Amino acid sequence: MLKKVIIAGGGTGGHIYPAIAIGRGLKNRFPDAEILFVGTERGLENDLVPKAGFTLKKIRAKGFKRKLTLDNLITIKEVIMGGIESLILLKKEKPDLVIGTGGYVAGPVVFFAALFNIPTFIHEQNVKPGVTNRILSRFVDKIAVSFSDSIKYFPQEKVVVTGNPIRPEIVSADRMKALKELDLDPEKPVILSFGGSQGARRINEAMMDLIERIGDESSFQLFHITGQKNYEEFIQKLENKGINPRTLGNIKIRPYVYDMHNAIAAADLVISRAGAITIAELTAAGKPAILVPLPTAADRHQDYNANLMKKNGAAVVVKDWDLSGEKLHSIIRDLVFDRERLQKMSAASKSLGKPDALDRILDEIILLLN
Repeated sequence: MLKKVIIAGGGTGGHIYPAIAIGRGLKNRFPDAEILFVGTERGLENDLVPKAGFTLKKIRAKGFKRKLTLDNLITIKEVIMGGIESLILLKKEKPDLVIGTGGYVAGPVVFFAALFNIPTFIHEQNVKPGVTNRILSRFVDKIAVSFSDSIKYFPQEKVVVTGNPIRPEIVSADRMKALKELDLDPEKPVILSFGGSQGARRINEAMMDLIERIGDESSFQLFHITGQKNYEEFIQKLENKGINPRTLGNIKIRPYVYDMHNAIAAADLVISRAGAITIAELTAAGKPAILVPLPTAADRHQDYNANLMKKNGAAVVVKDWDLSGEKLHSIIRDLVFDRERLQKMSAASKSLGKPDALDRILDEIILLLN
């Protein structure tokens, strides 16, 4: 009987959203189990975990710089203190299972759990694993990866390919209902574009250039999400160029979309960064994409994610430095009116998707506990 689980992961949404999905899945299968999350003071988990209805415990955790700096001396202290806090937490809570989903905070919690012979399970979201999971892989009992290309980085006898857990509505969304909900014309192709929390500025700049180029071209529709903080500036810059986006029927600009599953369902082609969650949702929905990897992502993991999509024929990859409205316009026109190619890309994307990833992960956890 599973009584208590600790899930450690944090920093970015890419580590936290899968952790929350796993926590919810475990709660559904084991309603009486207590699910505790472990994070730091600085990460997005401080906002996302309590909103999801879970308790968040905090420890100190920090990553080393890749060059010699005074900051690394502070990091050594933080790592030691985080290790002590992890030991105290594990002794106090006595979990039946400890799960790590990446980020520095997962390191000491999962490592000491493994030393105490507590069952341990880690989940890797990206094609190229992060440093924390690569180190932990030597000590944990089971490793779940999102892509078969990741197996080579880990002890193969511990690895299972499960995929990345996603919101169920991504798969169940109905395209015609989504088009109606978003006030889009079902007779014209829809291009969805968004930059995410970290990578919005460069994509916004390119989309502004694209909008200036296409004007009131009506052969396809553009649905662009700027991000909350960028919306007013985006609209103002367009107006400064003499463009009133409110009068362009083929272009819709939104600061944020809460029902993102509808936006994805409505799209014929998606322009986005190549974060793990984005890739998981696009492939589960079978959407072809123009991917622009975030160059500042740790270990350039978005490049590996994007290249996997490209290698399998599901995406075109544009480097951040090469991104422009002119470039996007050329690729869009090549793709969106070539229905055969777009359908092949869609099928390739779908073949990479694992919409049942959460069930696979939960099944592996139960096998581990048994």
